[in-house]
Amino acid sequence: MIILVMGVSGSGKTTIGKLLADSLDWEFSDADAFHSPENVEKMRRGIPLSEADRMPWLEDLQTAIKHWLQENKNVVLACSALKDSYRQFLVLDSVRIKLVYLKGSYELIQMRLQERQNHYMSEKLLNSQFYTLEEPLNTISMDVAQPPQVIVQNIRTALGI
Repeated sequence: MIILVMGVSGSGKTTIGKLLADSLDWEFSDADAFHSPENVEKMRRGIPLSEADRMPWLEDLQTAIKHWLQENKNVVLACSALKDSYRQFLVLDSVRIKLVYLKGSYELIQMRLQERQNHYMSEKLLNSQFYTLEEPLNTISMDVAQPPQVIVQNIRTALGI
């Protein structure tokens, strides 16, 4: 199974994803690691990515997901997946890939981004993240105001794992 933990920057995808993977003894992967140096530099400078910037990143993620599915790997993937079209591109098998949406208020996420250190994602991009976000329907949705351990336990309960 692949659990795709999605949401805007600052929602806790990496934190929750790592905790969830550790609790399950699964592999963890962060979609940020798939970005080109050019994309990272754009985001560092507060420039939103274009669809052309995102496409090679999404293709690389899809290739990794295909590989994990072929090998029957259990992976938690932290990935913004803000648009429905991105999720459709990445969810190649709706039985073996589960979406978990980390949902939080603009104010909470903004506060988290202001407290962040050593991360390339600029707080300036928060508006574009919320503007781009197409909230998923029929998925597991978690309120990120809860403590991380509670969120992880709630995800496991919702997935029955």
